Amino acid sequence: MRVYAIGDVHGRLDLLDRLLDAIANDDATRESTEVRLIFLGDLIDRGPQSREVIDRVLALKDNDIDVAVLRGNHEEVFQLVLDGDEEALRFFNRIGGRETILSYGIDAEFFACAELPELQAALIENVPARHIQLLRECEDMVEIGDYLFVHAGIRPGTALDQQRTADLRWIRGGFLDFEGSHPRMIVHGHTPSAEIEWRSNRIGVDTGAYESGVLSAIGIEGAERWALSTALETV
Repeated sequence: MRVYAIGDVHGRLDLLDRLLDAIANDDATRESTEVRLIFLGDLIDRGPQSREVIDRVLALKDNDIDVAVLRGNHEEVFQLVLDGDEEALRFFNRIGGRETILSYGIDAEFFACAELPELQAALIENVPARHIQLLRECEDMVEIGDYLFVHAGIRPGTALDQQRTADLRWIRGGFLDFEGSHPRMIVHGHTPSAEIEWRSNRIGVDTGAYESGVLSAIGIEGAERWALSTALETV
């Protein structure tokens, strides 16, 4: 199997389309084999095209491409909003949810003036059922061979089947600075860095796409692994 793990998109459809083209071109240069795309979470928020990003992921699935989507912390909060949690909506607006809400056709002036219950009702009405289904079907982790794919990371020293979902979606402290070994090589997003972080026990793939203009992915096949990005050159 050849795996491509894609970092945090955060509403940047333009970058996602460029990266998907780079992945397709890369795959075409290699021997034919089963291919799986893994989105490491945070498809939405901050960038301007969250709805369109979800539409693109659904189109990949419709074209019989093997796609897994991990639940990032931003998907977690968005799902709470759509379930009617008003406090979650307040928090959502502080972490880049405004851009997601506007991408679903909510007028900017209405967003600025509406009370939370009105805004929440309008958003729920505008989010397609397939989008809600995709959010509910997001996975917490994907294990393939010697690799474990999660959104944020894991709690060191805790068995994989005992990990808290809060850590899988939110952890930074205690994970990023941990230098010991994990049961698997951890591939994650969540914490932006200027370039892909290749560590002895983890690979961080979030290169801050919504702000940097660089969306990154890694390819894995057997003992080989390599990087792709929307920077001027693929590395």
